[in-house]
Amino acid sequence: MTRVDGAFVKLIDDMFVTMYDAPGVGLAAPQIGVQQRFFVFDYDDEPGVIINPTIVESRGEAEFTEGCLSVPGLHWEIIRPAEMHVTGFDLDGRELNLELDDFACRVFQHEIDHLDGVLLVEHLTKEQLDEARVALMDLRMNNAGPLPEPEVGSSRLRLR
Repeated sequence: MTRVDGAFVKLIDDMFVTMYDAPGVGLAAPQIGVQQRFFVFDYDDEPGVIINPTIVESRGEAEFTEGCLSVPGLHWEIIRPAEMHVTGFDLDGRELNLELDDFACRVFQHEIDHLDGVLLVEHLTKEQLDEARVALMDLRMNNAGPLPEPEVGSSRLRLR
């Protein structure tokens, strides 16, 4: 992803609307079927976009309850890095060097996972995965609408 034009800015605006409507704090391009490496985010009233993010370094561990717009209404305790250094670019092409911790670190790791084809369910323990299968089957059986499709490049949560 290197070219920022009017169509890209419109896509970013639409992604913010989708994220806020969900409601969520981050939305990666692959979640809406766009196979490009960027995401939008808004935590602590600091909305932004990062293009071509790369995790340079991660440190420590922290456990936190986490959900995903791809599996709405479901949440699990997930262990992720407590701190990390991320690089990328903003909409003006300026390089970003971000030192993240706490919630910001979690948001960025989660969205970068989507860019790498990794879903939240891939971080679950065996017991959590068993619970996820039951919860997703309940959603399917109760006709709560179609289940989300996995993103291109991600592994699929097997329901059978």
